[in-house]
Amino acid sequence: MSKASFLVFSCLWAALALSFGVHGFTSTPIARQKLSFRASVADNAETSKAADATTDSLSLFSPCKINLFLRIIRKREDGFHDLASLFQAVGFGDTLELTNLDEGEADEFSCNMEGVPVDSTNLVLRALQLMREKTGVQQYFQANLIKQVPAQAGLGGGSANAATAMWGANQLMGNPATLEQMVEWSGDLGSDITFFLSRGTAYCTGRGEIMDSIDPPLTPGTKLCIVKPNVGLSTPAVFKALEYDKLSTLDAKETLLPAFLKGVDTVPDEYFINDLEPPAFSCVPELAALKDELCQVEGFQHIMMSGSGTSIFCLGSPADEAAFLAKFDERDDVQVFFTEFIDRPEGVWFERPN
Repeated sequence: MSKASFLVFSCLWAALALSFGVHGFTSTPIARQKLSFRASVADNAETSKAADATTDSLSLFSPCKINLFLRIIRKREDGFHDLASLFQAVGFGDTLELTNLDEGEADEFSCNMEGVPVDSTNLVLRALQLMREKTGVQQYFQANLIKQVPAQAGLGGGSANAATAMWGANQLMGNPATLEQMVEWSGDLGSDITFFLSRGTAYCTGRGEIMDSIDPPLTPGTKLCIVKPNVGLSTPAVFKALEYDKLSTLDAKETLLPAFLKGVDTVPDEYFINDLEPPAFSCVPELAALKDELCQVEGFQHIMMSGSGTSIFCLGSPADEAAFLAKFDERDDVQVFFTEFIDRPEGVWFERPN
């Protein structure tokens, strides 16, 4: 074979390899690539589902969380508190739609829920900006947040939106960041955001940003009901009312965590501890009254406030659902959400359960 013929043959073979792929070769993803329904990416990059196989867009479920236990360890010199908590993702949440902007030097953001800020203070916009700063990829997005999770609920809705934005932006940028890098960067935005980059169950310490992912996560499908009173409560107000001499003394890592990892069904009720529940109840006595009412419902195994409130979650299902809904869901002062534990496989984002 002449040298010229060899060069022509080599070029044709390279073109075919890039177009169709050959055993032992993968094409390297680039920013702005078109995503397939389940994109395949190189190295350690994660995969996701594209909302439309022909456009640079994604529609992602943004789950919320509950705290199966929450211990406050101490107040730090910087004013924050060290905590130890077992976080669990649940199938109630929001939807984030992300689309690449071909032109422009700013993100476009919209949200259906009144009162949600749409300026640069929103965690979604902050997450998108963080991804540009950390990756160096100057891609801007149109973001539409369809919210269902109430504010001041203790469910981490805003934190989940930020984590979902990071994941989605990474996909649409061509996966310049690994999951480990996004976990590291997420602490720059807030305390709970790191958790939502886990597979669904995680033991979190520090301010909540130090995450030990539980693998495998707790069994998905565990039923629960979230009851959210319309009254809100700010996290600083709850911590201000905290009485340190009344905190639980049970060791989070040595006693509580091992019990939960054996299965939620076997955990004694006294291990469902939230050190923020008493101060929240002192701030809003109606919360204590609501919990007392829920404790009377047959079928619920464990009932506790999530995070700093004001949502109260009930593990299990009411024995008489119709009677339960007639009493609680038809009230003007509370909202009721039936949901379940969820997790995600490696390399795939969370999905809303059927």
